[in-house]
Amino acid sequence: MRFDVITLFPELFAPFLTSGINRRAFETGAVDLKLWQLRDFADGAYRRVDDRPFGGGPGMVMMAEPLEQCLRAIRQDRSIQSPEKPQVPVVLFSPIGQTLNHSAVESWSQSDGAILICGRYEGLDQRFIDAHVNVQISLGDFVLSGGEIAAIALLDAVARLQPGVLNDEGSHQMDSFNPALDGLLDCGHFTRPETWNEQTVPPVLLSGHHADIAKWRRQQSLALTQQHRPDLIESARAKGKLSVKDENFLAQYSDSRTRNP
Repeated sequence: MRFDVITLFPELFAPFLTSGINRRAFETGAVDLKLWQLRDFADGAYRRVDDRPFGGGPGMVMMAEPLEQCLRAIRQDRSIQSPEKPQVPVVLFSPIGQTLNHSAVESWSQSDGAILICGRYEGLDQRFIDAHVNVQISLGDFVLSGGEIAAIALLDAVARLQPGVLNDEGSHQMDSFNPALDGLLDCGHFTRPETWNEQTVPPVLLSGHHADIAKWRRQQSLALTQQHRPDLIESARAKGKLSVKDENFLAQYSDSRTRNP
């Protein structure tokens, strides 16, 4: 797959591409990433890409023409590199977008990629958005200074799902929100030493009894999700993902919290 990123700050991506385990996805070409400096497609000696908004108000707005010129160059380059593949979506990171979740990341991880636009200032000229943007994505109800962090978040999530990137091929199957956990939160994890600051590892994890360990982890996942993200419990319940044993445990867990708030 290939992702093209339109940005004013391509240097922000350098540490991400050369550090951490996900760099394997980019080094091996499992995820092909190409960065496009928007100013290269702006006119004039100053390579201006923004101007004041019509109607007044604070801030600046990114101009449509440089964005369209850059988009044309990307599409031409993609058609040369992969003429057999259809055009990929143009993605804008925006407050009005659909909040990114695990299901969406899995979908992107199996796609041909996308063209990612990293907005700045007060945003993009709406005419460009109306003409060219197919998908808008949000990371949540807060505002970033630019779309680069959001783009890196999407790329990081996609990269780690590519075969051969993680040391343990199955490790991401037990991530929070993963279908393998029925969309619930993952349980807590422990490592050596067995006793730290007078706190010991739960004995079941030292028992070697795999069925008991699996049961404990499932119950911990249910408890953590009920405590911190009850909406995920309701979602799993609506999809028929909770067993009778799960429901019995949740009922007991709720009773215990009521008695010992």
